[in-house]
Amino acid sequence: MVFSIDMTKKAQNKKSVVAVPPSYESQVSTPSVKGSFPWRWILGGLFVLFLVLVAVNKGWVVAAVVDGQPIFSWQLNATLRTRYGQQTLEGMIGETLIQKEARKTGVEVSAEDIAVKQKEILSSLGTEVSLEDFLKFQGLSESDFNQQLIIQLTVERLLTKNLVITDGDIDNYIATSGATLTATEPAQLREEAKRAIISNQVSEQLQPWFMELRQKSKVMKFL
Repeated sequence: MVFSIDMTKKAQNKKSVVAVPPSYESQVSTPSVKGSFPWRWILGGLFVLFLVLVAVNKGWVVAAVVDGQPIFSWQLNATLRTRYGQQTLEGMIGETLIQKEARKTGVEVSAEDIAVKQKEILSSLGTEVSLEDFLKFQGLSESDFNQQLIIQLTVERLLTKNLVITDGDIDNYIATSGATLTATEPAQLREEAKRAIISNQVSEQLQPWFMELRQKSKVMKFL
């Protein structure tokens, strides 16, 4: 019995031993700053690029400097908007309406038409004036000048598409208004008279035609 009790006690002692697992330190990985998106470098690069662009084209920020005092471009733009904004906007609206009407009626102006009109204007000055000198005097670029010619020719064709000019009309104009013509050759004189008749037709119809065109259109202005 003693033996059995001892064996029982030993068995009980063995059961009371609890195995404790070894402790490990928790390793929580923190995000590395090294791998984060380099926003600072990107913003810094953009700022440097902005400074370079400003240095190349100072007019983006400063329009002029008067005795060390800058006139900023935003001040110039605000003044232009206040003084000439409405007038400029009305001109742009008018051009848009004319171009829309031209597309609707199939009126087109070619590069050859523009070249002919350029030559006509330069020859009307009466002296040998180059296109470059004319543009410099007018303060225009060639693209701006050509755009004006396109609008002018478009209006002429829209207003004279049903106009028929006969030889009798040309003879009558030469007889009554020949003093205003400058050509001396008969063919050139008749051509100049024809252009004058067209010009008079456009001048008479332009304002009422455009007013009607404007009234029929839907224009919203926010300036």
